[in-house]
Formats: sequence, C-alpha cells, structure tokens
Amino acid sequence: MATQAASTQAIHLEILKNYVVSMARTVEINIDRALGALLQSASGGPQKAPSEVFLLEPRINEMEMVIDDHAVRMLREGQLGVEEIRQVVATLKITNDLERMGDLAVNLGERIISLSEMDPVAAPPELEPMVAAVRAMVKKSLGALIFRNIVLANEVLESDDLVDRYRDEIFERLLAGMRQSPSEVGPNVQLVLASRYLERLADHATNIAEDIIFWVRGLDVRHGRAMNLNPREGSITEHS
Repeated sequence: MATQAASTQAIHLEILKNYVVSMARTVEINIDRALGALLQSASGGPQKAPSEVFLLEPRINEMEMVIDDHAVRMLREGQLGVEEIRQVVATLKITNDLERMGDLAVNLGERIISLSEMDPVAAPPELEPMVAAVRAMVKKSLGALIFRNIVLANEVLESDDLVDRYRDEIFERLLAGMRQSPSEVGPNVQLVLASRYLERLADHATNIAEDIIFWVRGLDVRHGRAMNLNPREGSITEHS
C-alpha cells in the first residue's frame, strides 16, 4: 500500500513539473515576442505589438490556476517527503513569478502601442544590450527550471546587477532628453516605463533562480545572500 501511494505521488509530482515547464515555455515565447517588438519599435521599425502577446495572457493565467490547484491538492493529502514538499512550495512561488512575467510582456506591448501614436525618438543606446541581458536571464532561469540546473540559476543571480545598471543609465539619458526637448517627454516616458518593465522581468527571473536553488539544494539565497557555485564539486560558498 505504501509503495502504491509513493508511486501515485511520484506521478503527481511529474505532472506538476510538466505543467510548470509548459507554463514556462509559454511565458518565454510571450516575452521573446514582446522584446523583439520593442527592439523593432525602438530602431525605427514598425511600432506594433504582436497580437499574440495579448492573446496568450489568458492562457498563462489559466495555467497558473491549474498548477496552483494541483499543488495545493498534493499538499493537502500530506503524503510528501521533505524534498517533495520543497518542490511543491517552489513550484507555487515560480508560477506566481511566471504569471507576473506574462503580465509584464503585455505591459511592454502596451508601451509599444503608445509609442506608435507618438513622434519617433532615438532610443537610448543602452536599450538593446539591456534587452539582450534580460532575454538571457529569462532563458537561463527557465533552463534552470526545466533541467534543475544550479549553475544556470547562479548565472542568473550574477546578472541582476548589470540589468539594474542599464536601467539607471537609460533613465538618466531619457530624463536629460526630456529636459532639453519637451517634445520628447511623451515617448521618453514610455521608454522609461519599458525599461522599468525590463528590470522587473529580470527581478522575476532572479526569483525563479533562487527558488530553483531552494528546490534542488534546500538553500535560501534570497535578500542579498549571494552564493557562488562550484560546478565541478557542486558546492555552494556564501560571499558578501
């Protein structure tokens, strides 16, 4: 009987993992579309957000609810071991971040629509490398999730400061432009908001990376407790 219960729980855990991987892939697709449209708009191309960015949001929200229901049902049954409980708790936190990332893709789409209704302005040169850095963080965080890869998760944590620096540089450059040319206030505000959404995408990718480390190693690396991973030994060393 115990063996049958353990087998059933293993099946439910595998279903849970498949659910969250499917949600992660959907969110990644939506983010990639939004980022591509933003770069195209900022480079003087057609300023149009792909309709799929908006169409996928209800699906992402529905997937979050399905995963939450499945995870809560597993916790309620009370037949999970310590590592399995960590997986379920981490999954609940990860799906919340994934849902917010889906929302941010929509927010970026809305900024692109607003920009299309205004006179074009030169995008700050830091925007493209910031988008590239955010895209890499999202990809690595979801790769860490799919493959339970601690090294990828640590690389995400190490990239967060770079995105913050790009955000600050973009803000200062756009603010200076608004001071010099009042006609640029409208579009520059939209670009400031877009950079803020990019920074928040990086924050959610960081949250997912932290949750992967908690899931796999049982270590809490939140709130500035940066960690170094030794990929050869699999060890983790705390540093300030």
